[in-house]
Amino acid sequence: MPSTSPSSSPAALPIYAMAAATGMAVANIYYNQPMLGLVEHDMPGRLSALLPMVTQLGYALGLVLVVPLGDLVERRRLIVVQFLLLAGVLGLMAGSQGVWWLLACALGVGAAATVAQQIVPFAATLARPERRGAVVGTVMSGLLCGILLSRTVSGAVSAHWGWRAMFGAAVPISLLGAAMMALRLPHSRPAAHHLTYPRLLASMAHLWRHHGALRLGAISQAALFGSFSAFWSMLALHLQEPRFALGAGTAGLFGVIGIVGVAAAPLAGRVADRHGPRPMIVAGAVIALLAWLVFWLWNALAGLVLGVILLDFGVQIALISNQHVVYALEPHARARINTVFMAVMFLGGAAGSLAAALSWSHGGWGGVCLVGLVASLGAAVLQLSALLRR
Repeated sequence: MPSTSPSSSPAALPIYAMAAATGMAVANIYYNQPMLGLVEHDMPGRLSALLPMVTQLGYALGLVLVVPLGDLVERRRLIVVQFLLLAGVLGLMAGSQGVWWLLACALGVGAAATVAQQIVPFAATLARPERRGAVVGTVMSGLLCGILLSRTVSGAVSAHWGWRAMFGAAVPISLLGAAMMALRLPHSRPAAHHLTYPRLLASMAHLWRHHGALRLGAISQAALFGSFSAFWSMLALHLQEPRFALGAGTAGLFGVIGIVGVAAAPLAGRVADRHGPRPMIVAGAVIALLAWLVFWLWNALAGLVLGVILLDFGVQIALISNQHVVYALEPHARARINTVFMAVMFLGGAAGSLAAALSWSHGGWGGVCLVGLVASLGAAVLQLSALLRR
C-alpha cells in the first residue's frame, strides 16, 4: 500500500492532478452567480435569489463539519466519496422542479464542494518541508483558477443552453475529479484516529487558542480575502456605470485576466521555501494595497486590468505563505487547522462583500475602494508588526 511519506519527486506527487481537482470542486459554489436571472425566470419569487447565499452556507457547514474528517479517516477514500456525492447532488440540482428542492441541493453542493479543502492539506502532508510552499502554491493556483473561471464558464454555458445545462455539465466534471484522485492519490494513515468525532470538532477551539500564528494568519488572510471579495462582488455594477457601459460578460472576462496574477503566484511559494514565508505575507498584503490604490486613482479600464492582476497576485502570495506557516504548526492536525483558517478567511470574504455593497450604495466605487484599502492596509500592518517583533 502506498504511504503518505513526503516526496520531492514530481512523478510521485500528483501536484497538477490535485490542482485541477481543487479547481473542479470549488468552481461549483460559484456557477450559480451569473445564471441567477435565468433561475429566477424559471422559478419566480424571492427565494430563488437566495441560491448563492445557501450554497455559501453549505460550504461553511462543510468546512466545519466535513473537512476535519481528513484527520480522522483515510483521506483518499474521503476525497473520492466527496466527489461522488458532489456529482450526485449536482445531478439532482439540474433536475430541480421547485425552489425548495433547488435550495436543498445547493446546500448539499456547497458542503460536498469542500473536497477542495481536503486536497490542499493533503498536498502539504505529501510534500517535503523544503518544497511545501511550492507544492501548496501550485495546488492553490488550481483552486483560485476554479474560482475565477467558474463565472466565465457558467455565464457562457447558461446563456446558450440554460442554467440546468451548467449543473448537468458539472456532473461528469466531478466524476472526472473522483477518477483522477482515485487513480493518482496514495493511501493515507489517519493522523487523529484515536479521537472521536465530537472530540475532533472540539479540538479546533484548542488549536485556535494555542497557536498565535494561526490566529494571525487567519485574521490577516480574512482581511485580504475581504478586499478580494469586495472587488469581485461590485465589479459588474461598476462596469455597468455610464463611464464604461459594459455588460456582465465583460465582468466575467476579468476572471481570465486575473489568472495572470494567479499563474505567477507559485513562484512566491518557492521564495517562501528558500527565505521564509513571513516576508512574502507582508509583500502580498502590500501588493494588494497597491492594487486598491490603482483602482482608486486610475478609474479606467486599463487601471482595472492592472489592478485585478496585482490584487489576485497579492492575495495569492499571502495565502500560499500563510498556509506555509499554519500547516507547519501541527502536522497531525492539518485538516482541522485548515478548517479554522479557511472558515475565518471565508467569514472575512463575506464581511468584505457586505461592506462593499453598503459602501457602493452610499459612496459608489470610491466607497468600495475605501473598503479594499482599509482591509488590505489592516492585513499589512498586522503582518509587518509581527515580522518586526520577530
